[in-house]
Amino acid sequence: MEQQEDSPFRPEHFQRVDESDDALFYAVPRLVTHIDDQAIAAATRFYSGLLPEDGKILDLMSSWVSHLPEGVRFRGVTGLGMNEEELAANARLTERVVHDLNLDPSLPFDDASFDGAVVTVSIQYLTRPAEVFAELGRVLKPAAPLAVTYSNRMFPTKAVAVWQALNDADHAELIGAYFRLSGRFGRPQAYDLSPGPSSDPLYGVVARRLP
Repeated sequence: MEQQEDSPFRPEHFQRVDESDDALFYAVPRLVTHIDDQAIAAATRFYSGLLPEDGKILDLMSSWVSHLPEGVRFRGVTGLGMNEEELAANARLTERVVHDLNLDPSLPFDDASFDGAVVTVSIQYLTRPAEVFAELGRVLKPAAPLAVTYSNRMFPTKAVAVWQALNDADHAELIGAYFRLSGRFGRPQAYDLSPGPSSDPLYGVVARRLP
């Protein structure tokens, strides 16, 4: 990650137990859900209240399911992920892009291409998050929302060190720092979306693209 002058982060914050090529780790498709059904439903409700109907949506770090509301019709849903087979299995996507954000944080899309974006329970794997968030700000239209949801589930060998060192509340502050360092978003808001004690926890952080 290229450190900005006011960044509180050091390179070791984004180190991982497994520093081998991410393409090798994600080469085998994982057609499973990473949070339980109640948490998935909570994520879907959250996205339903944020993403504009008939908008063009970016599902970043996508897989075989997007957890987007079925009752909302979008003009298009672009999924960017690491595994071609997983993306092909995602019937909600209208465009599929295989791209390694840790290798290259730039997004292969034009400026102001999307009306909203989501990152679902995957933010813990980004090694260059401020750069990716800056790119998200570039490809989103002014005032478009970026919604990041997370739980307590992860692949521990691939999650970055700073994520593993923090608790759930601190994770919201961390994501808020990513938004601020990008320089492209307004004030982030954090939400506890957890369905209850019998379900996986779920949290969200949202900010909108600056004008």
